[in-house]
Amino acid sequence: MGMMQEFKAFASKGNVVDLAVGVIIGAAFGKIVDSLVGDIVMPIVGRIFGGLDFSNYYLPLNGQAATMTLVEAKKAGAVLAYGNFITISLNFLILAFIIFQMVRLFNKMKKDEPVAEAPPAVTPEDVLLLREIRDALRK
Repeated sequence: MGMMQEFKAFASKGNVVDLAVGVIIGAAFGKIVDSLVGDIVMPIVGRIFGGLDFSNYYLPLNGQAATMTLVEAKKAGAVLAYGNFITISLNFLILAFIIFQMVRLFNKMKKDEPVAEAPPAVTPEDVLLLREIRDALRK
């Protein structure tokens, strides 16, 4: 079998296509969650804590004053951007919670599906014969 035929067989398998679709949808979903965190959740959290903008919280590591914005401080030297870390961590927690809820919903839907009972296993003929011999010997 040629390499192109092998590749076609590999790419047309259901698992590969499902994985590709999952990655594309996951990337798009990640952007939605980034927007949710950055545009909705963090402004509310910042408002609760006195109008704080977590994305500009940093500690300068080169002795400069911490009065600049994060972008300006990064241009001036090394910074420890812990506010950005807080934002990304919150983003992860929200994404993980949403995915957990989705998996939980799918598992619940699977449980609700009726499971077809397997027919009783047919006893092999040699086992039946051995049982008859056993019963005859008991008598």
